Amino acid sequence: MRRDLFMRIHDAIISHDRYFVQRRNAAKKLGHSSLQKMTIAIRMLAYGVTTDFMNEYLRIGERTAMDSFIWFVKAVVSIFSAEYLRSPNPEDIARLLAIGESRGFPGMLGSINCMHWKWKNCPNAWRGSHNDINVLERSNVFANLAEGRAPPVNYSVNGHDYTIRYYLADGIYPSWATFVKTIHAPQGNKRKNFAAAQESARKDVERAFGVLQA
Repeated sequence: MRRDLFMRIHDAIISHDRYFVQRRNAAKKLGHSSLQKMTIAIRMLAYGVTTDFMNEYLRIGERTAMDSFIWFVKAVVSIFSAEYLRSPNPEDIARLLAIGESRGFPGMLGSINCMHWKWKNCPNAWRGSHNDINVLERSNVFANLAEGRAPPVNYSVNGHDYTIRYYLADGIYPSWATFVKTIHAPQGNKRKNFAAAQESARKDVERAFGVLQA
């Protein structure tokens, strides 16, 4: 994680919750710093390590590690959910379309990837009931588009005008107008160049999901 991003989150959670402010205990001994507590939480999220691992890495006990993890997650959701855990607004859409066009895909809002996350203690009745495709079918990502409430998008490709925004997807997804999929076993330079560009752009979401799943 970049230092500026780390410090932005750090400063926000300190202002949000006194748990992260370093203070002295009843014995006047200085407690763990906010940087230690935040580092613990992020390492547990990123690497899936257990709380006792933190004692060796940062000299912090299991109880404090777990408390830091819980308070950190609650603080991040409370502070940033209104900005990041929501549907894109018109300004977001304009920014995403500009990014897509700069990468050679006019009209692209981004890449899509549905992930079936195995739940170890899932009730028996639910086991095996979901895969990537029916996760997609239960998603509300395309609700506005299906209901005709999506903002219009106008762009041209090879002299043809289009109004439907789209996402890059891999070959497993259905052939919907809002998906632009890669070309399996492309033949010829034109198709090979397209497949390479499409798969390169999709690496962003695949890497992000890989970190979340880990």
